[in-house]
Amino acid sequence: MGGVEGHLYHNAQCLIRRGHKVIVVTHSYGSRCGIRYLSGGLKVYYIPAPVVYNQASLPTFFSTFHIFRQIFIRERVEIVHGHQALSTFCLEAILHACSMGLKTLFTDHSLFGFADASSILTNKLLKFTLSDVGHVICVSHTSKENTVLRAALDPWNVSAIPNAIVADHFVPDPKAANPDYITIVVVSRLVYRKGIDLLVAAIPRICQKYPNVRFIIGGDGPKRIELEQMREKYQLQDSVELLGSVQHANVRNVLIRGDIFLNTSLTEAFCIAIVEAAACGQLLNVALSTKVGGIPEVLPKHMITFANPEEDDVVAALASAIRKVSNRSLHPKLSPWQMHKDVKEMYSWYNVAERTEKVYYDIVDLPLPPLIERLRKYYGCGLVAGKIFCIIVALDYLLSVLFEWIWPKDSIEIAPNFPYKKYRKV
Repeated sequence: MGGVEGHLYHNAQCLIRRGHKVIVVTHSYGSRCGIRYLSGGLKVYYIPAPVVYNQASLPTFFSTFHIFRQIFIRERVEIVHGHQALSTFCLEAILHACSMGLKTLFTDHSLFGFADASSILTNKLLKFTLSDVGHVICVSHTSKENTVLRAALDPWNVSAIPNAIVADHFVPDPKAANPDYITIVVVSRLVYRKGIDLLVAAIPRICQKYPNVRFIIGGDGPKRIELEQMREKYQLQDSVELLGSVQHANVRNVLIRGDIFLNTSLTEAFCIAIVEAAACGQLLNVALSTKVGGIPEVLPKHMITFANPEEDDVVAALASAIRKVSNRSLHPKLSPWQMHKDVKEMYSWYNVAERTEKVYYDIVDLPLPPLIERLRKYYGCGLVAGKIFCIIVALDYLLSVLFEWIWPKDSIEIAPNFPYKKYRKV
């Protein structure tokens, strides 16, 4: 489970406790298909859609409309909240919800560029989707600026609401680290944008210079092969431990083993792993991260050290961090428990849910624009793209009329509500 999935789950649990009904719609995961209930009565629809790459479903525009319409009517949905710019289900659900006259909201969790072909296509698709959305949420102010530029949005229609953690799941244990070594912990998906190439280049240089340093790397991905090759080439089997995929419930047990937490991301809207490490008290020693994206907004300056996303700068910053840990020249006024308390006060899912709820109340009262006004917004997306988008929106609206004629709302059975009373806080 990654950061977006964790955001969805924990935010939904807090919204349920605040008296709302939350339904999650996603594609099937292996044999997990159909309807499931998670903790607290969170209802999840696993739609049998084909997955093409990296847990992303096949984009189809119209083929999912009938399924989404049935779910929205059965569950009496008022607001459709989509997450992540590369989620085809998210983009399609927002399009269909607008055609059905529902209020829409979008949360962006990533940063994208403007120059390469994939970013240009993604940005154009995002501009199409957000042309008629009710409001947009970003997880950092840097992410907000990026999304506003990519989708040509009004900044007043975009809010910055950060991620959070369940601090009670990341309790410090100062005695867990091995005193015989200086342990550097990395917990990350092993993909290019997480800066694994920097990690591959820096580890041999650090291990050669500091024989008492050990690396613990948790996570999996296509870049794991390069880490294994590096470990074999430099014979660092005793210095580099690759844990593979780590269940979220076990992340704390990995973090408390370290003296230094290292993040080498090349782009990051908000790094939850840094906050989790801080809650474990490990940043009392040293936290080192590349200074990219929204990471500088995550923690105060005294809790983290930054490096440029370059091999030499990462190695130099790591060397400085190792010397601090060796000399015990750490922050004199902080303790692991004090840092845990500070992080717990800074990041809370209840606070995130409360701020999200305010956005819901703001958009639920907005008047619905007529079809001609929607088409005018889409037409402004580009000389050629605007006309294509208008055709897609017009076809989607005609499909909604056709579905209403074939399957009227009154003929669709309403799903019973989960008995939330015992779970919700009074």
